[in-house]
Amino acid sequence: MRVFVTGASGWVGSAVVPELIDAGHHVLGLGHSDHSAAALTAAGAEVVRGGLDDLDVLRESAADSDGVIHLAFVHDFTKFDQAVQTDARAIEALGAALEGSGKPLVVTAGTPAVPGRVATENDQAQPGSPAAGRDANARTALATAARGVRPSVVRLPRSVHGEGDHGFIAQLIGIARDKGVSGYVGDGTSRWPAVHVLDAAHLYRLALEDAPAGSVLHAVGDEGVPTRDIAATIGRHLDLPTRPEPAEDFGFLGALLATDQPASSALTHELLGWKPTRPGLLDDLDQGHYFTSKA
Repeated sequence: MRVFVTGASGWVGSAVVPELIDAGHHVLGLGHSDHSAAALTAAGAEVVRGGLDDLDVLRESAADSDGVIHLAFVHDFTKFDQAVQTDARAIEALGAALEGSGKPLVVTAGTPAVPGRVATENDQAQPGSPAAGRDANARTALATAARGVRPSVVRLPRSVHGEGDHGFIAQLIGIARDKGVSGYVGDGTSRWPAVHVLDAAHLYRLALEDAPAGSVLHAVGDEGVPTRDIAATIGRHLDLPTRPEPAEDFGFLGALLATDQPASSALTHELLGWKPTRPGLLDDLDQGHYFTSKA
């Protein structure tokens, strides 16, 4: 297949592109800078120059492809509502380009937090929660099934980990180094779901190739890792004490650390046969690569 991938040079995209190429697909990767274009070329992808605001580029590239994987998102949490709106416009453009074709459109969202229980693929994000905006955009994508598209959603957990990660775990390590303590919020029993980036990449390929229209998939390896255990593992590697710290000391991460948000991928396993095979979050931390340089 000829596959158009937005966010192809990003953290998850840099794993998805080789996963697709190794499976025999031809990848067109959206690149907004010389740096991202060079990375895509080195990975063996064809470069499409542009960004998420270049809607004509998105439409033309999607129409010229056999399927689309939409990974890109503006990760500026000071302008999160604006980023969600940019994401919505991009999804609308991609869906319109694929209308009537029966081609796959795989979009990205986050696993929801459901009070009192483990979230499943059938749950929606709670109104006002951090995941709500992207969840609404994902439902917009799923609605394109009525217009002759084969849409699916891959929901990513709080941690998509692996060597080279500069996301939430790396940020927690940086905060611990700066404060001299590896902290957690409250009693530390709140749980984060997690997945290795290579396992997530494999699920994106399965979604592209086989997911039925309207599928919601959870890229979850660890159903829920207690944040206290994450902090303890970081503290052990940095030789720092572990203790509760005020949520505000973690910036926007404070609310995420305070929220219990485990998620299941049982329905995804059943639907597509996807099974994570890479190390879980704590085992990945114990491999040491997160601590070889300052995050």
